[in-house]
Amino acid sequence: MLPYSALLAAEGEAQNPLLPAIYDIVWSIIPFALVLLLFWRVILPRLQKVLDERSNAIEGGIEDAQSAQKEAQEALEKYTKLLADARDEAASIRDEARSEGQSILKEMREQAEADAERIAQNAQAQIEAERQAALVSLRKEVGSLALDLAGAVVRDQLGQDKKAKAVVDSMLADLESPKKKAAAKKPATRKSTK
Repeated sequence: MLPYSALLAAEGEAQNPLLPAIYDIVWSIIPFALVLLLFWRVILPRLQKVLDERSNAIEGGIEDAQSAQKEAQEALEKYTKLLADARDEAASIRDEARSEGQSILKEMREQAEADAERIAQNAQAQIEAERQAALVSLRKEVGSLALDLAGAVVRDQLGQDKKAKAVVDSMLADLESPKKKAAAKKPATRKSTK
């Protein structure tokens, strides 16, 4: 058997080198159809399944990322709110502590002033008591000195206590009356100078 091309050459017709022979086309279409059918039925569904799984995984990852982002946003808002509440609470505690501190200081000042006033009154009372005791002691001494002086000057002994006491009291009254008159005159002069 002669090849087809030889037959064609023998017939005298010229064959196009770009066009294959008909039997080559037929025999090439059958394996191509089988490969295409195999590809269409087996490989494409598997490839589609892998692509769908990948697509679902990506979409699931995106959904997870979006839900994680929402949760993170909610956590951030919650944290921000808690932080603001904590700042407000800290400010209120600080203000309360300041007011308590001021009230404690005020109470301490009042107590210190009351203690100072009480101490001053006690000191004044003690001074007054000591002054009275000094006056009584001074009167006795002045009285006894006056009696000794009167006894020495007059050379007369005063033997009776009642008489001696009356003399001392009148002498002290005489001594105090000029002081009272001088004290009464001093404020009058002060007023006139102002």
